Amino acid sequence: MIKFDILTIFPEIFNALDESILKKAQEQELINIEVTNIRDYSLDKHCNVDDYPYGGGAGMVMKPGPIFRAVEAVQTDKAKVLFMSPQGKTFDQEMAKKLATKEHLIILCGRYEGIDERIRQELIDEEVSIGDYVLTGGEFPAMVLVDAIARMVPSVLGTKASAIEDSFYNGILDYPHYTRPSVFRSLEVPKVLLSGNHQKIAQWRKKKSLKRTLLRRPDLFKNVELTEGERSILNELKDELEIE
Repeated sequence: MIKFDILTIFPEIFNALDESILKKAQEQELINIEVTNIRDYSLDKHCNVDDYPYGGGAGMVMKPGPIFRAVEAVQTDKAKVLFMSPQGKTFDQEMAKKLATKEHLIILCGRYEGIDERIRQELIDEEVSIGDYVLTGGEFPAMVLVDAIARMVPSVLGTKASAIEDSFYNGILDYPHYTRPSVFRSLEVPKVLLSGNHQKIAQWRKKKSLKRTLLRRPDLFKNVELTEGERSILNELKDELEIE
């Protein structure tokens, strides 16, 4: 089981984590999600967690005291402390796989203009970004992190194949999916998927996956080790599409 401790000043935002697959995973004790309000660790009678920045400037900065106390309250020997920040390493599927092997993740959600630098120096093990843009806080990025990591925990999705076949799990995009009816508004499901020939279906899916990646995210091939058969299919697709 992996434990997520989320530190935030807006705990209500995380009610969404008590729905669907993540709810079932918690009920089955496959994961444990605890949300801590950083304001509970403020010694100020008004529960303030921010103050004006030294040196001047716009906005407010989250103070070290409440965050240090909040982290220390949930800290364990096996915990890895993450800070959601646009300055961090970009989150991807490989990072999700690695973090899913940890027993305890503490995720700090910042607000305002940022956090006191001493928090970074003393508490944070790794800063994580979900993309090159700025949001109002770290809460939504933290939910992205929890959802992606939880999917990698055995039994959370029911079958291992569900996770393995997702886009990005193996470095390339997923193939198209179809379900009943076989014909909808004159749009037909590809006949190979109705054939029952699992070998041909697998070949079709592999080709579609490679084609979709080639057309939409060719940059992904830079970091993927393709088999000889996959390289052959990819070369055929490039010839068909006249792509160099």
